[in-house]
Amino acid sequence: MKVEEIIMNIEKLLHMQKKLDQHIESEHGLEHEDLVDKKILALLVETGELANETRSFKFWSKKSPSAKEVILEEYVDGIHFILSLGLEMGLKEINLDENHTGSADLNEQFLHVYKAIIDLRQERSVRHFFTLFHHYLSLGEILGFSSGDVFDAYVEKNNVNYERQKEGY
Repeated sequence: MKVEEIIMNIEKLLHMQKKLDQHIESEHGLEHEDLVDKKILALLVETGELANETRSFKFWSKKSPSAKEVILEEYVDGIHFILSLGLEMGLKEINLDENHTGSADLNEQFLHVYKAIIDLRQERSVRHFFTLFHHYLSLGEILGFSSGDVFDAYVEKNNVNYERQKEGY
């Protein structure tokens, strides 16, 4: 997944995330609450769920990773929370550059993502946000996802999230 490929879709995803966040916050009376720490914790959990589905760190197990579709769904859950964090920080657009490098090792990249999440919690800066986003995109590249895969899965999961809200999730 090349950064230039996802840049074309990022504005659409950010707009969709803003609408979803507004809907959730309105439904739950959270319009004036600072939700950054809750979203950071949610992102940490979702990243753990993603790592669990890849099974990359489970050196003691011979079981194969989950299906690519399952891993992709967990990956886009993280995209939801990253975009939501950007919105919480007041970002109206996300301009990614191509100057990001990740590790070739999946486990190492997961650790980079975790560190970037914690760094963002410790200092809510645009710099830390973009570092996190770049590390997460690198994770997607290592997992073999195209920008089209991510966009389509995000749209599908966004629809699921709306349905869950309608059902009182």
